[in-house]
Amino acid sequence: MEQASFFLVSQSPHLPVSPSPRLPISQSPHLHSLPSTPYPLLPTLYPVQLQNVIIAHKAGDRGSRNLAEKAAKQLEQMGCHVMMGPSGAKDNPYPVFLASTSKPIDLAIVLGGDGTALTAARHLSPDGIPILAINAGGHLGFLTEPLELFNSESLIDGETVWERLTNDRYAIERRMMLQAHIYDGDDRNAEPDSEKFLALNDMCIKPAAADRMITSILEVEIDGEIIDQYQGDGLLVSTPTGSTCYNVSANGPIVHSGMAAITIAPICPLSLSSRPIVIPPGSTVSIWPLGDYELNTKLWNDGVLATSIWPGQRVDVRMADCQAKFIILRDNYSYYQTLREKLLWAGSRIRYEHHHTRN
Repeated sequence: MEQASFFLVSQSPHLPVSPSPRLPISQSPHLHSLPSTPYPLLPTLYPVQLQNVIIAHKAGDRGSRNLAEKAAKQLEQMGCHVMMGPSGAKDNPYPVFLASTSKPIDLAIVLGGDGTALTAARHLSPDGIPILAINAGGHLGFLTEPLELFNSESLIDGETVWERLTNDRYAIERRMMLQAHIYDGDDRNAEPDSEKFLALNDMCIKPAAADRMITSILEVEIDGEIIDQYQGDGLLVSTPTGSTCYNVSANGPIVHSGMAAITIAPICPLSLSSRPIVIPPGSTVSIWPLGDYELNTKLWNDGVLATSIWPGQRVDVRMADCQAKFIILRDNYSYYQTLREKLLWAGSRIRYEHHHTRN
């Protein structure tokens, strides 16, 4: 574990959030977020004194590690305390980060791709730690800021990234998450039989076996009412953030990340009548595996194995009691621009002049 010192941005629950143009924000009573009116980034009313910062870089990626070391050195010169470590399939620095300090962690800098950002969100969101995710060594980068914005020499409106953060020239985007518990028996049993599992993208219930592909039968209830029995490869319960991930590959709908909603999508159902559905964020989705005589059904959160589901058990999925907080540095951030660029929609592959939009 490497240590340095650092001065950056804090987002305490008492501080207002800097508004950003076209920032996708929900007006749901379940989410406390920014208004979506298009006005420029403004400084927050209360300057923040950051003293405790963590940096997680993508494990096995030399470029991400070098960038993390460079950032830590710069921040040490600014008088800030920093902890640094790798994040990957076999490396999880967050328990050590959280246990190694008695002071609150003010900011997490995550250098990697969407997977690295998802891991950070699952571990840091319960403590309300804001995340600055930078696409260093990643691919699509739905959740990350561009790498060029993080270079210390780059200027954003005449400011470096450090100046922008210390001058409160940023915005916080809050994203809805899901939580899941395993229960024994029917819904009369209110005591969970597992720890709480969190996901920013999705909860997936599907079987896994080493020697063959297995068809699952899953009975689904929403708020105690049976909806359907899905027979196929499995079932996805997604957030709006996760709607552009596994969900969209399963023909589920794309839901604006500023909304509060839950999407249920069957994976390769055997019945053409089994269709995705979008439900209110306050709903509870209960899933029972049926006919799983070989004990293959698993719960996956954000693509990571969470636990096995045994006969007689159910999974309850609902909106989490915490939100992921991502720092937005771009003052021209647009959710629709992200869709165009990442999904290669028309307008990103072909550039042409048009006169039907406002300047």
